[in-house]
Amino acid sequence: MPVDAEKEITRLYKALHSAQDEIGKTYYRWRKVALEFAGDNVKPLDVALRAAEVFGKDIGKSFLPRMNWLKGEEGFMMILGKALAGLWITDGGLATAEKGENPGEIFIKCTRDPWPTWAKEFGVSMEEVALCRERMYQSVLEDVSMFMNIPLKIELEKAISRGQGETVMRLYKTE
Repeated sequence: MPVDAEKEITRLYKALHSAQDEIGKTYYRWRKVALEFAGDNVKPLDVALRAAEVFGKDIGKSFLPRMNWLKGEEGFMMILGKALAGLWITDGGLATAEKGENPGEIFIKCTRDPWPTWAKEFGVSMEEVALCRERMYQSVLEDVSMFMNIPLKIELEKAISRGQGETVMRLYKTE
């Protein structure tokens, strides 16, 4: 029986988007349950930021086997920037990593981010979405910085969830 390639690609594409949608919604379902167990004295943002740290630490450890200096410092920074952009892409976003004007400076730009849509569906503030992304990426960099012996920092400059049209994060080496 011949395979209809277009039909098969369409089926796989729909399955991918369904899985991505379920990932985001599962995170916010988890958040809701965690807040119920935490009680009234806990701030939702504190729970979300702690989760971002846990996710970031785990992701950072998974990055380590792929990090190296074979292409020099600028190559290393671009590899790291692309890996961070890839986190958005995995979730269904559109993201890129671009060299900055200064050496060792990379800008991670996201023009389509599904997280604000999921957050809105669960009544979560857009500021929480922005702060959690920044905290997660900062946590990713902790182990990468220590393992590679290079002080790294990331700053959120713009955020879709703040109504700024795109999310821009600046990744750089500190002195």
